[in-house]
Amino acid sequence: MELNTIKPAEGAKKNKRRLGRGIGSGLGKTAGRGHKGQKSRKGGYHKVGFEGGQMPMHRRLPKRGFVSLTKTDNAQVRLYELGALGVDEIDLLVLKQAGIIPDAAKTAKVFLAGGIGKAVKLSGIAVTKGARAAIESAGGSIAE
Repeated sequence: MELNTIKPAEGAKKNKRRLGRGIGSGLGKTAGRGHKGQKSRKGGYHKVGFEGGQMPMHRRLPKRGFVSLTKTDNAQVRLYELGALGVDEIDLLVLKQAGIIPDAAKTAKVFLAGGIGKAVKLSGIAVTKGARAAIESAGGSIAE
């Protein structure tokens, strides 16, 4: 195969439809645009969402809601998940490797859900008041 012999597959290329080229073409006279009106004229069209002067839908309806761009950056960890890890020192990397938080997470926060039966040392992970009390009562420590 040579570069100068490459051709598109048979039937892959279609001729462009030639509008307004006589009655025999099937698209003569009005060239498929119908009679009169804005859409029949050259350059005559409206912008997206235009409703003929009526207040458009996107302006009639109230704007509400918010989608956080950083939602996937913050992960939540339940307290009992730390106890099930089987590791004494826990940081962000350990939680990612265990599959408790997604790889995209940049921060994590432990909240009180269930209990923890052993002492663990947390580093670089945020903790709620209730979870902090439970971890410290089990003999664990938290380093920010």
